[in-house]
Amino acid sequence: NAKAGYVIRRILRRAVRYGYTFLGFQEAFMYKLLPTLINEMGKAYPELEAQKVLISKVMKEEEESFLRTLATGINLLDGVIAETKKRGASVVDGSQAFMLFDTYGFPLDLTELICAEQGLTVDTASFNEEMQKQKERARNAASVETGDWVVIREGETRFVGWDSLEAECHILRYRKVVQKKHTFFELVLDVTPFYAEMGGQVGDRGVLANADEKIQITDTRRENNLPIHITEKLPVKPEAEFTAKVDRERRHASEANHTATHLLDQALRQVLGTHVEQKGSLVTSDYLRFDFSHFQKVTPEELRRVERIVNAHIREDLPLNEYRELPIEEARKMGAIALFGEKYGDKVRVVRFGKSVELCGGCHAKSTGRIGLFHIVAESSVAAGVRRIEAVTGKAAEEALYVMQDTLTAMRELMNNAKDLPAMVKKALDDNAELKRKVETYVKEKEEQLAAKLKDTAETVNGVKVIRYQMKIPADVVKNIAFKIANDVPGSLLFVFGSIAAGKPTLTVMLSKDLVAEHKLDAGRMVREAARLIQGGGGGAPHFATAGGKNPDGLNAAIEKVIELAAL
Repeated sequence: NAKAGYVIRRILRRAVRYGYTFLGFQEAFMYKLLPTLINEMGKAYPELEAQKVLISKVMKEEEESFLRTLATGINLLDGVIAETKKRGASVVDGSQAFMLFDTYGFPLDLTELICAEQGLTVDTASFNEEMQKQKERARNAASVETGDWVVIREGETRFVGWDSLEAECHILRYRKVVQKKHTFFELVLDVTPFYAEMGGQVGDRGVLANADEKIQITDTRRENNLPIHITEKLPVKPEAEFTAKVDRERRHASEANHTATHLLDQALRQVLGTHVEQKGSLVTSDYLRFDFSHFQKVTPEELRRVERIVNAHIREDLPLNEYRELPIEEARKMGAIALFGEKYGDKVRVVRFGKSVELCGGCHAKSTGRIGLFHIVAESSVAAGVRRIEAVTGKAAEEALYVMQDTLTAMRELMNNAKDLPAMVKKALDDNAELKRKVETYVKEKEEQLAAKLKDTAETVNGVKVIRYQMKIPADVVKNIAFKIANDVPGSLLFVFGSIAAGKPTLTVMLSKDLVAEHKLDAGRMVREAARLIQGGGGGAPHFATAGGKNPDGLNAAIEKVIELAAL
């Protein structure tokens, strides 16, 4: 709920609210105006025509999403407005406005507009106070105490990690950081092979070593475009010369996953269409995550096509072609894909693998063959018009295939090594469904028999038929019997049943409508009081209630307690 995207969302939500309140539109409607907009402004903004399907789908999803909470939000706001007027006030409590914003997505300006239509204003000061409290809570959850930089020598950091995983270096400066009682140190080096987290790729790990000591680098982050190396302790001699060594296996795995995201991006555009744009990514040594614009769920068939394309490029072993310090205009002429909304300088780095050409500052495999294997493990929605794919490569993809193979082997063994496993599984499911149906029929017959037996045991006390019984039987079966008897027995009825299942007692009470309305009996109150005798508790509606407990030996006394409370 921030930045430029939220401004557009606020404008759209205001229009949806107006249509809902004043025009009676209960369904999404704004997206239907898109053809008119394209007709009027398409020449000036050709991307409207090019992206019309995506724009329409995203607008519709956003409208439908807001409409799902709009009715509830407006009802709550109407209640707040009514309460404010009842108090004779003209200012709505800002904390209530904040609740609508925080829970139902009502922007403050929309709440102010609705209130103004009712002749009221909103206490923006208290709204801002609530907003500040929320920010403080978030800050306190991640409070950090940062010490001053201790400068050992002057200089700037030179990154060599695209070409080498080791480098001789010196510490330029360091500082102590305490976060949630955890102390660590941040180091700045003059030369570093460590890639600092950026563009979705996680930072490198490794060691800083010399003849005297070895310091573990647990992470590399970026702060003000400066690589910051995280370590649990300081070197004994910070002024000494060190060798910075990146964890090779971890880096190579990250490189493979990063290169796979480029191939994935290209494959998605090939399969789904050129409207696909990268909306975010995460590249780790374990897996990759890729967010992209698309208006509907990617089908299993489409995912399989994407996988095939990526793996075909891996088998081609396409070499990494890298262009550093390339003028941005030349990069565009090459067809390099840039991230929407990202700001680039006059000089950029271009990474090419075959037909995949992207602006990128991350680390990549020297050729696609080093990825080994690509396997998609999940596809999901993360926002309106944005889908997410999670995938693994190399050893992780190999392990995923082993898991699937082991699962299939185990299932085949369960099915007596059937050649046609899907057919056998389907047959087992069908057989189970048929058995379940037969069991349900049998249980229903037994319920009918027990209900008839219980009706025969009914006593009449002052015109009220009283049925009391105790046996080992599931509580849900007792509930079915209780409602059946209530429907079958005319006149006044008190039904009390003590059941035991898996050693746990349950007390069930059913009252006829006249006992509730005329005699003011309440099954919920009665069962709560009687439940003490089985060391439990419960409740329910005035005509039907249940209670569970721990002491089955107290069931008979609990049944009698209900009869006593009825005072017939």
